[in-house]
Amino acid sequence: MVADDSSVPRITNDSVAEHREEVLGRARKFIYPLRHSRRRVVKLSVGIAVTAIIVFLVGSTLALYRFQSTSSFMYGVTRVLPFPVARADGRFVSYESYLFELRHYIHYYQQQQDVNFQTKSGQRQLASLKQRSLDQAINRAYVAKLASEHHVHVSAQEVNDQVAIARSENRLGASDAVFKSVLKEFWGWTLTDFKRELRLELLDQKVAAAMDTATTAHANSAYRQLQQGADFAKLAAKVSDDKATAASGGKYGFDITASNRDLSPQVVQAILTLKKGQYSQVINTGYTLEIVKVLNIDGEKRQAAHIAFTYQDISKYTTPLRKQHPATKYIHLK
Repeated sequence: MVADDSSVPRITNDSVAEHREEVLGRARKFIYPLRHSRRRVVKLSVGIAVTAIIVFLVGSTLALYRFQSTSSFMYGVTRVLPFPVARADGRFVSYESYLFELRHYIHYYQQQQDVNFQTKSGQRQLASLKQRSLDQAINRAYVAKLASEHHVHVSAQEVNDQVAIARSENRLGASDAVFKSVLKEFWGWTLTDFKRELRLELLDQKVAAAMDTATTAHANSAYRQLQQGADFAKLAAKVSDDKATAASGGKYGFDITASNRDLSPQVVQAILTLKKGQYSQVINTGYTLEIVKVLNIDGEKRQAAHIAFTYQDISKYTTPLRKQHPATKYIHLK
């Protein structure tokens, strides 16, 4: 039997195009809902993320500014997000800097003094610590401004040198493990935290030294007089700021050894390197300028005298700034 050609569809370019369009048309009814579904998933995910961020920020804001949380979690949040606690002379004071100060006080009094901050007396003490910590954080903003104006900075090497001096005299533990243990036990600090606090203290000292030119001039003048033959004891009685020793010609009332804790490490180090009858150059201990003289050596013990010149406290320079440009505080301490 011969097939009838009229019953067989003819394949042409037009018929192929029509067939393709027919197939695509059937597929679109599945593709369009899928695309629409994907867009909805993306929008929903973005919406959830934005909502979560908003909830987190609102919750953190309430925890910090209303409830004034000092928890480790909220401290961690302030280390990442720059929440301000105050504004001082055009500089924001970070909430983190306030908690950094406050948390180590809380740790010390809880762990070393057994203070219960839930009691009435404990609450009063906590309020005092909060005020002290906030004042310190704000004051350091003014110090930072003065440091910038006078081109004063503290290098990492200076911080490490101070740690090394104290460690050499076993002031911070005989080993790294003991040192870190002491920091954690007493202050809840890591080594990085300790270096940070030390850097801030050194900055206070260096700014005060840079601005207190009169004290530096007095110390240098005394040193020149000694070089010209002035009597050490008479000069100490006349110009030393240490009135407790000035009357005795600057003589310390105790023997000095390498393990001495009554004098600064810089002074002890200088005394141990001098020979009998020698005096040192001007020594900067941070808070004072000192000239020391070895009077006698008896084995490992030394008798010595000093002439001291005390720097003005940093508050002498920050107080006028605080009065001229009062800080705006963003929390009302409870």
